[in-house]
Amino acid sequence: MSAAQDILQSTQRHIDGDRLWTSLMDLARLGATAKGGVCRLALTDLDRQARDLFVQWAEAAGCSVSIDAVGNIFARRAGSNPQLPPVMTGSHIDTQPTGGKFDGCFGVLAGLEVLRTLNDLKIETQAPLEVVVWTNEEGSRFPPCMMGSGVYAEKFTLEETLAKTDAEGITVGQALNAIGYAGERAVSGHAVGAYFEAHIEQGPILEDQHKTIGVVLGALGQKWFDLTLRGVEAHAGPTPMHLRRDALVGASAVVAAVNRVALAHQPHACGTVGCLQAYPGSRNVIPGEVRMTLDFRHLEPARLDSMIDQVRQVIDSTCQQHGLSFELKPTADFPPLYFDKGCVDAVRDAAQGLGLSHMDIVSGAGHDAIFLAELGPAGMIFVPCEGGISHNEIENADPADLAAGCAVLLRAMLAASEAVANGQLAA
Repeated sequence: MSAAQDILQSTQRHIDGDRLWTSLMDLARLGATAKGGVCRLALTDLDRQARDLFVQWAEAAGCSVSIDAVGNIFARRAGSNPQLPPVMTGSHIDTQPTGGKFDGCFGVLAGLEVLRTLNDLKIETQAPLEVVVWTNEEGSRFPPCMMGSGVYAEKFTLEETLAKTDAEGITVGQALNAIGYAGERAVSGHAVGAYFEAHIEQGPILEDQHKTIGVVLGALGQKWFDLTLRGVEAHAGPTPMHLRRDALVGASAVVAAVNRVALAHQPHACGTVGCLQAYPGSRNVIPGEVRMTLDFRHLEPARLDSMIDQVRQVIDSTCQQHGLSFELKPTADFPPLYFDKGCVDAVRDAAQGLGLSHMDIVSGAGHDAIFLAELGPAGMIFVPCEGGISHNEIENADPADLAAGCAVLLRAMLAASEAVANGQLAA
């Protein structure tokens, strides 16, 4: 029996939780905010410092490091069979303007801790292992989000991506050159044996259910729309209620419908009106126009479409009732995704083997793993975050939960390495 197989059959976690936590806190100092969070926008000098620190740690762990033309960083631990496609893990280290210490960063440093642990145990895998730092997952400075993994998966072209600009007119290409992370490695065409991403849940379900590990089955499909309702502005005093064409009254019916429909399509349904602006915005003028966003999510395509159809019916009926016109424009369409069964089973088996409480869960947010799933078998591991809060300076996670998630990642990657070597996972 190999040393890797010993780990897979052992109930020991092996991970050095203190080392993982220390690395997370060291990284969090770069861009630390007064409220305990992190502001480290993509391709800023703070991002450069964080990238430099990761590269330093990866090289100290014996990894070879390469950087592609969109700035994605690949830290490779060699395997005994270099012809095999790598088993990959990773996430991002850029943050929201008022971000936390763990979103993305946990996935990157959990991967690094896996490699450090294998070094400690003197275990050689057959397939190479890679930890990846994906560029600009958040999309806060340069839209769109998941930029680096999107280029890697050929969802976005390199040329168009490098031309994207921030609010000051600086392009991605200029920013990459400024921080020294415009690499020479080709951005696409690389084989993926398997990909795992460890992440805080960014929601309250695991904490509410008192579970340590979320076995992520897939990601919700998302369809976004911009809706404009048009009525007639009029004086709030002289205009009788029954003669008004109030766009905001129509909008209120749509908001209620979005929430009602999402509640009726549980489980896994979400409906949100995230932005709403009434015009002209004067207290004594009846709103003649409302612009609003609609965000629908579900794991099942048919039910996602049903949610949208039902809200569309409400839009039609409320416009007829209140004498309004409307314009509905689609702005995003991400189909539901189911992760590879072999990767999902590897995560679940790891949690069970370690005696960790766990449950099946779906991701309501976008992650780099969604794009990687189109290149090879992929899966995700969730751990709880306090109050379900993320994208917030008070984002927090229990060190023990983070170590547990990392231990699951270790086992899942070892299982995947053996499966890739045996031809049991498609490359």
